[in-house]
Amino acid sequence: MKLPKNHAFKVLDTGRKANNGGNGVWPKPGTWMEAKGELSPCANGLHLCRKKDLIEWLGPVIWLAEYDSAEIVDGGNKFVVRRARLVKRFKTWNTKTARLFACDCAERVLPIYEKKHFDDKRPRKAILAARKFANGKINKKKMAAARDAARAATRDAAGDAAWAAARAAAWDAAWAATRAAAWAAAWDAAWAAAWAATRDAAGDAAWAVARAAAGDAARDVERAWQTKRLMQILEG
Repeated sequence: MKLPKNHAFKVLDTGRKANNGGNGVWPKPGTWMEAKGELSPCANGLHLCRKKDLIEWLGPVIWLAEYDSAEIVDGGNKFVVRRARLVKRFKTWNTKTARLFACDCAERVLPIYEKKHFDDKRPRKAILAARKFANGKINKKKMAAARDAARAATRDAAGDAAWAAARAAAWDAAWAATRAAAWAAAWDAAWAAAWAATRDAAGDAAWAVARAAAGDAARDVERAWQTKRLMQILEG
C-alpha cells in the first residue's frame, strides 16, 4: 500500500474515540483537528502511525488520516503533528479479519514448535478451528475445545524455546477467535509470533543475556511480514 503524501494511519475506538491513551474524540472525516501547546509524544499533540508503526497500535478501527507537515515530532514508533483530519475508515479491518490476521501470524511460527514437537498437532488444529470459527463454520463449543487443547500444548512445551512458538501458534490465535475485542488478541498474536521468532533464532542462552543480533533480525523479518500482511488486509 502506497499512502498519499502527508497521509498516515490513525487507530481509534468506535465513535472516533481515543483508543491508545487520552480521552479525546476526533471530529467527522474531513474536519481538521488542531492541538494546542507544545507537541510532545505520549503527552500532547495528534498522534499518527506510519506503515511500519501500525502493527504496534492495533485497535478496533483503523483510519487513513491527512496531516499538516508544518510541525512534526518523531516519537519512535509514532509521530505527533499539530493538525490532522480523518479521511477514510478501513472497513476491511473488522472482527473477522482481525481474527484471521491472528491466525496468519500464528501459522508463521508453527514450524518452530513442530520441529521439536512434530507429533503434536494441537496448535495446528487450534489455528484451523480459529479460521473456521472466524468464517462461521464451527460454533463456540468446538472452538473452545480446540483452544483448551492449544493451551494444554503450551503448558506441555514449557521449558524450551518452542514454548513461545506454541503460545503464538495456539493460544493467541485460538483466543482471538472467541474474544470480543478480536483486534487485541490479533495484536497479542503478532507480538508473540515476533517474540517466538526472536527467541528461536537467538537461543535460550543468548536470550538470557540479551537480545542477540540473530534474534533481532528474526524479529524484524517477522514484523516486516506482519506489516505487509496487514496492508494487504486493509487494501481488501
